[in-house]
Amino acid sequence: MVLTGKTIHFLGDSITEGAGASSGERCYVSVLTRAEGLAAGNNFGIGGTRIARQVQPSAEAKFDRDFCLRCDEMPLAADAVVVFGGTNDFGHGLAPFGETGDNTPYTFLGACEYLFAHLRQRYPDIPIAVVTPLHRAGEDSPYGDGSKTHSRPLRDYVQGIRQAAKRHGLPVLDLFAADPNPLPLDLFPDGLHPNDEGHAILAGLIADFLKGL
Repeated sequence: MVLTGKTIHFLGDSITEGAGASSGERCYVSVLTRAEGLAAGNNFGIGGTRIARQVQPSAEAKFDRDFCLRCDEMPLAADAVVVFGGTNDFGHGLAPFGETGDNTPYTFLGACEYLFAHLRQRYPDIPIAVVTPLHRAGEDSPYGDGSKTHSRPLRDYVQGIRQAAKRHGLPVLDLFAADPNPLPLDLFPDGLHPNDEGHAILAGLIADFLKGL
């Protein structure tokens, strides 16, 4: 697709919101919007949010504004939607992982099914691109970011996203499987959020992927 003059919604978590960048202008959404001449790059990133709905309230109310809830709040006028999440479901999400066949937003696998089906219904005629979580510090931990009593490794969450996207015919930018890794961990000062250079690389990768759709 040609990006110039287009309106794109970006649904995500703190990385989409711009965490790790030195300013809002250095966030990957802003960088991509300027570089590609978008009419609008609408940033629907909220830090701490997860794809799945939680089984108990979080310490901060905004963390419970999950992707399944927020997908209905985005305007219908758009030329593409980019979904970039899942790392917080691994890190501190308390929703059960779930099983293949779930379609409830209260498990991670069910939430992926719910979200992708709902987006495809809401935006039937435009590209909906799914971006996998990036590699992060502690991605193999059985305790997520340390706040969970048990978890699966991040790679299991990534695989759940891949499989759900495939079932709904959504293209996936798989940054987790990319070899060599285009965003090495030295671009993540806190082990999770990319710095300005990382956001710039991410903007380019997503732009190139969208242009290929």
